[in-house]
Amino acid sequence: EPIEVIPTGSTALDVALGVGGLPRGRVIEVYGPESSGKTTLTLHAVANAQRAGGQVAFVDAEHALDPEYAKKLGVDIDNLILSQPDNGEQALEIVDMLVRSGALDLIVIDSVAALVPRAEIEGEMGDSHVGLQARLMSQALRKITSALNQSKTTAIFINQLREKIGVMFGSPETTTGGRALKFYASVRLDIRRIETLKDGTDAVGNRTRVKVVKNKVAPPFKQAEFDILYGQGISREGGLIDMGVENGFVRKAGAWYTYEGDQLGQGKE
Repeated sequence: EPIEVIPTGSTALDVALGVGGLPRGRVIEVYGPESSGKTTLTLHAVANAQRAGGQVAFVDAEHALDPEYAKKLGVDIDNLILSQPDNGEQALEIVDMLVRSGALDLIVIDSVAALVPRAEIEGEMGDSHVGLQARLMSQALRKITSALNQSKTTAIFINQLREKIGVMFGSPETTTGGRALKFYASVRLDIRRIETLKDGTDAVGNRTRVKVVKNKVAPPFKQAEFDILYGQGISREGGLIDMGVENGFVRKAGAWYTYEGDQLGQGKE
C-alpha cells in the first residue's frame, strides 16, 4: 500500500524523498547549521498537515517560534497546539502524551539541543551531566517510536549542527542528543544554505540544498535544491521553474528562462 505522506513545501524535496513527502507514523530528523532553513521547512510541513485537516503540535523548547512568520507560511496559529516546556524531561513527556492521544498528524520538536535535562538546569555548576541528554533521548525515542507508528503521527525533530571540539579525523560536525535519534529516525534531512539570492544588491533569500542522508522508506542519498525567500518561505514559483529546467520543459540560457518559446524572464524574478 502507498505510504501516506505530508508534503514538505518543496516539490523537488518531495521527489527526492521518493514517496512524495515526509512519511506518516515515523521519526524525521531535520538538521543543519544555524539559519539554514530548518524551521522554515518544518513550518511548511506544519501548514500542509493542517491544510489536509490534520491536527499539529509544536513543542517549542527553543522558545523561538515566530507566529507572524509561521502565519506567512500558511500555518494556522490559532489551531496549533503550542507547548513551551521548561526542561527536556517535560518536553519529551508532553510529546509522549500527545502522540499517545492518537489525535495528532504531526508533532514538531524544536530543538533537540534545547531538550536540556532537569538535573542540568537545576544542578550545580561543575556537576557532571555527561551522557544525560543522550540517555534521555534514547529512553524517550524508544517509547515514542512505537506510539507514532500506531497513531500514524509524524514527529519532526529539529537539530542544530554543532562543530565537534578537537576532531582531527572524520567530520568535525556533530548533531546533539546522542546516537539515538540517528538510529530511530526513518528520514534524516541535512539542510544547508548554498548561496544568497539577490535582487540587485539586496539579499532577498537563500538558495538551499537538502540531502536525504537516511531514508528507510525509499532509496536514500538523493538531494534537492530550492529557494527560501525572506519573510515568505520556500519559493513555489522558483521550485516549479527548477523542476521545469530539470525535466526539459523550461529552457535556461544564462540567467534567462524560456517555456515553449515564451521568455519567462531573467533570473527568478
